[in-house]
Amino acid sequence: MSIETVSPIESNLIAAQAISATEQRPPLLFSPDILVQEHIADIRLAAAKMSGSQRRDFIAEMSLKYCKGNARLTERIFGWSRETVATGLGEKSTGIECIGLQSSCCGNKPWEEKHPEIAEFLCKIAENQSQQDPTFQSSIAFTRLTAQSALDALKEAGFSDDDLPSLSSMSEILNRLGYRLRKVVKAKPLKKIKETDAIFENVKKKIKTSKTQMNMLFD
Repeated sequence: MSIETVSPIESNLIAAQAISATEQRPPLLFSPDILVQEHIADIRLAAAKMSGSQRRDFIAEMSLKYCKGNARLTERIFGWSRETVATGLGEKSTGIECIGLQSSCCGNKPWEEKHPEIAEFLCKIAENQSQQDPTFQSSIAFTRLTAQSALDALKEAGFSDDDLPSLSSMSEILNRLGYRLRKVVKAKPLKKIKETDAIFENVKKKIKTSKTQMNMLFD
């Protein structure tokens, strides 16, 4: 039986190839093997405190960290639906958030969206009794129109009581539309500062001095 001998050069080459192969395939920092039931329970509890895209993003993070992004393995380890895991991984890779039909269609719409015609008429009433903020530092308009006056005006215009909001809701609606109840006043002049009199007195002295010098030149 012949024994093959390996030269020192070939031995070094084999060792270098083995090191190179190891560097190309770095070991996984985390794996399901290092998880204990307490860790899994804590991760599941954290996910249960979230909802929607935030929960799916967390699930995707755990899947990538412990299960190499494998949806089936994540389902087996953590008990999450693999469809949910796959959706979270897809959102994370594309940056696009998935919105379900229920989220986009459910929910109670504001009164002004349910009754746009009445809301438009309400805005006209409020505009007739409003004034822009004199400082022009905001888009809020101050109005004399109270919630009760607004309801009375809408009733006089012929709108049904069933379509009109309550008194407290009308106040919130006016605020949402950009109107604040306040007495409409003219812009107030700037306050007189202490140095005002001294400034004008100094100006008068300079004018008087200039006139005196002009008279001396022409005499």
